[in-house]
Amino acid sequence: MYFIDVQGTLISDVDKSPIAGSCEFLEHLNKENIPFMVITNNTKNSSKKFYNFLHSIGLEFSFDKYLDPLMVLEDRVEKDAVAAYGAPEFLDNLQSMGYELNYTSPKTVLVAIKADFTSEEFAQMIEFILAGAKLVGMHETSIYAKNSKRYPGVGAILKMLEFATSSSYEVIGKPSTAFYEESLQKLQQQVQDAHFADVTIISDDVKGDLGGAKELGMQTVFVTSGKYKTADEIVPFLDEKLRPDFVYKDMLDILMHHNRKM
Repeated sequence: MYFIDVQGTLISDVDKSPIAGSCEFLEHLNKENIPFMVITNNTKNSSKKFYNFLHSIGLEFSFDKYLDPLMVLEDRVEKDAVAAYGAPEFLDNLQSMGYELNYTSPKTVLVAIKADFTSEEFAQMIEFILAGAKLVGMHETSIYAKNSKRYPGVGAILKMLEFATSSSYEVIGKPSTAFYEESLQKLQQQVQDAHFADVTIISDDVKGDLGGAKELGMQTVFVTSGKYKTADEIVPFLDEKLRPDFVYKDMLDILMHHNRKM
């Protein structure tokens, strides 16, 4: 059974088209009745809108096999007095969910991703955190890939703010244990006695997704179709205990080899 990432794994970071083998891999899982969850750190689109987009480009799976951070946010962050940072679409999503954006005296500093964070925004976040606001990340991605460039991900920004303020932070999406536990609970609707040890997770974010998953006992598969051009860019520098169990080029490569190795 599988947890499957989206950006850089199922769809291209460049044009959002399906990566080679993505549609076929899901078709194989559906045909063989293999349990799986599609788990993404999407925050720019509403959950249903992003799911519908994935469905429209040929990725066939039901909505009950989909999970993103927006779907669990209300259980983790109160709606009043939130200073949110991220793409305009993310801020729109928050307001449509009833969150009160407050950049005067917030209770929570909530960070998602965008390419053009400014020093002034970082300074504002630091002031709010030092004044007692809780720091929360929508996810903990290591790198944000867009327009053939690689930017610091939310995880990197959270680490910077943690160092600057000596304050800890919480994470809503991957690779938080709470998010993976929610994913497992939804997987258990497909197979009642599923455990983390039964799950193979596939992602292009070997630090932001796979490390936390490996600590929970999942088997990890790193694909080099997204954030990293080759495994040599990152794998040799990881703690040996957190290195991926398998490395493949893309979903097509997995589809061609997984019956022999996985």
